Amino acid sequence: MALNFDLLGDPIPENWGRRGRPQHVPTQENRSKIRLLLGFGWTAERIARALRVSKPTLRKHYFAELRHADEARDALKAAHLMMVYRQADAGNVGAIKELGRLIERDELERIPQRRRAEEPKPEKLGKKEAADLAARSAHEGTEWGALLN
Repeated sequence: MALNFDLLGDPIPENWGRRGRPQHVPTQENRSKIRLLLGFGWTAERIARALRVSKPTLRKHYFAELRHADEARDALKAAHLMMVYRQADAGNVGAIKELGRLIERDELERIPQRRRAEEPKPEKLGKKEAADLAARSAHEGTEWGALLN
C-alpha cells in the first residue's frame, strides 16, 4: 500500500474524496506527541481528545505507544538528559550548568533511598511481649499512677 502525501507532508487516506469519513492515518508527529503526553502522565482519554480522535481510534493506531505508558516518564527524562549532555559535551556553558543541576537533583533524590537501605529495621515485638510492655505502663497518666509508683 503506497501512501501519497499532501503538500504539508501528511499521508492522504485511501478513501480521500469518496463517500464516508476518511480513515485516520497515524503520523510520526502524533506518535512523538503521544509519547511526550504519556511521559507527563496523561490518560488515553485525554490524549485522544487532544489529537481529536476517538479512544478506540487511538488504541487501534497507537497501541505500541500506549503499551509502554509506564516507561514513558523514564524515557522522557533520559531523552532530556541526553540532549543536555550532548550540548554540554559540545561546550555549551548553559548546558554544562544545567547538567550540574540535574546531577545534583538526582543525588538529592537518592539520599532517602540510601538512608532506608542503611537504617536497621527495628526489632519487632511478639504478641506477648507487646502486651507485657503495655501492661507495665498502663497506669501512667492516670490517678492510679501516683499510688502505684
